[in-house]
Amino acid sequence: MSGSRDQHDEHPPIRTEPTLGDFDRLDAPRAPSMDGLPQVSVEPRRSHAKATGSRRHKHRRGRGALLLLLLALAAVGMLWLNQNRLRGMLPRTDFNTVLVQAQQALQDGRLDGQDGTSARELFQAAAALEPDNDRAREGLRQVGQAMLAQADAALQAGQLGQAAQQAAVARELLGGGTDIDRLDRAIASARGAQVHTVDLVDQAQQALAAGKLDGPEGAGALYQRVLRADPDNAVAAHGLDQVGYALAVQARTALDAKDGTTADARIEQLAALQPNNGALPALRALQAQTRKQDNSALEAVLNAGQDALRAGRIDGSGDDTALARFQAALKLDPDNAQARAGLGKVAQALTVQANAALDDGDKQQAAKLLDRAAELAPKSADLAAARARLDKVSVTPAAPAAPAPAAAEREPEPSAPVVSPQQSAEVARLVQRAQVATSNGDIMMPPGGSAYDLYRSALAIDGNNEAALHGLQTLPRQVIQQFNQALAAGNLGKAGDMLANLAELAPGDAVQDALSNRLASAWLDQAEQQLARGDRIGASQSLERARKLSPSNPRVLDLGARLQGGG
Repeated sequence: MSGSRDQHDEHPPIRTEPTLGDFDRLDAPRAPSMDGLPQVSVEPRRSHAKATGSRRHKHRRGRGALLLLLLALAAVGMLWLNQNRLRGMLPRTDFNTVLVQAQQALQDGRLDGQDGTSARELFQAAAALEPDNDRAREGLRQVGQAMLAQADAALQAGQLGQAAQQAAVARELLGGGTDIDRLDRAIASARGAQVHTVDLVDQAQQALAAGKLDGPEGAGALYQRVLRADPDNAVAAHGLDQVGYALAVQARTALDAKDGTTADARIEQLAALQPNNGALPALRALQAQTRKQDNSALEAVLNAGQDALRAGRIDGSGDDTALARFQAALKLDPDNAQARAGLGKVAQALTVQANAALDDGDKQQAAKLLDRAAELAPKSADLAAARARLDKVSVTPAAPAAPAPAAAEREPEPSAPVVSPQQSAEVARLVQRAQVATSNGDIMMPPGGSAYDLYRSALAIDGNNEAALHGLQTLPRQVIQQFNQALAAGNLGKAGDMLANLAELAPGDAVQDALSNRLASAWLDQAEQQLARGDRIGASQSLERARKLSPSNPRVLDLGARLQGGG
């Protein structure tokens, strides 16, 4: 290691104290470096802490903006999902007003229109304000149902154009359905029927020209069919007026001729066709006057017939017998129940006389009396039993010149023919069928299958068969029982049928008068109800049924007066 010092060490550096410099020259232009080196300008350096803080601030600002965006999106979603609830929280003055007006229009029956006040238009306006509102949609559905009901009513009234229009609106509001399809088919069918109205008018005019007024193919019925299909058909309306006039003329002619049956039929036909015909009140009044006169004469004849019965003048020559009196009563009133019952009593008396003749062995007289009774009451059960008794023995006419032998000298009656096992089985089968027919109410009809005919068939095979005889003779009791059941059930038609059966099976039975009065009262009750409902035609028809059963019933006279007076 050299001990010599470095040449620089010989002159140690001179220490210079730091100074702040000349402040006056800070703003002066810088002179070139005195040391000849280029002047370097150094930009001041930012501190590390300051740069780090700036980056953190920018990061926080980015996260805040993202959070705000997410919150905004969530708020929009909540608003979308709850728009109906939020909408309900806002004032809806216009919507509620329209909805109230629509409900009121629906209640008032203003369903459709063009002026903006109908239920359909108002509910549609409400739906336009709020397309998803359930109340508006339900209102439109109710309007559609109401339009469907109105269309059905219009169809029933024959207003096919209106029905079709209302059905179209209902289909639009309800979107179709089975009820609307059914209604459309019915409208199409009714329109097809209208095509035939021209032909019906021609047929009606031909029937009117031929004088055929009543019946299903008569002029009156044909004109009515046209008017049901086309209520505004003037030709049919005029034709119906002509039919009414012709019926009124015929009724008046029959009344003048004392033909009460024809007059009654024409008046009832006129009332059915034209209840408001102007000729009806005068015809009804004349009808009542004629009936009053006829009833007086009829009552006198009926009383005379009853007197003849009590006196034993049953049949014979002259007009003072019971038979002659009751036949005269039927000429005055062909449907008079009392007169028919009187003839039944005559037949009953003749049957009793025939049985007495059989008891005496006088078969000829018995046969003659039964033949006479059969003319008056051919279906009498007692008559059938007497016939069976007569048929068991042969009728041998006696020589007119020979005196009748004494009772001890008479030949014994021949025994009844022997019935084979096959015939007995057939009789048993017929009796069983007759019992079933009785239970079913088939007393006198149908021919061959009725209880009466089946019992008669059994007796034709075996006139001594006790079951057949008993069943035949108890038929009247079965009929009375079924009459009571039908009357209690309000089935007046069946009760009338049973009463007619009883008149055939037991003519002259005293119970018939009581049953006739009960049935007449039931018809009068029905007539009162019909009149209260405004059904004057039905009331008139029920009254006529009651009048035939009990012509002198005070209620018959009272109700007849009320109907004639319009009360």
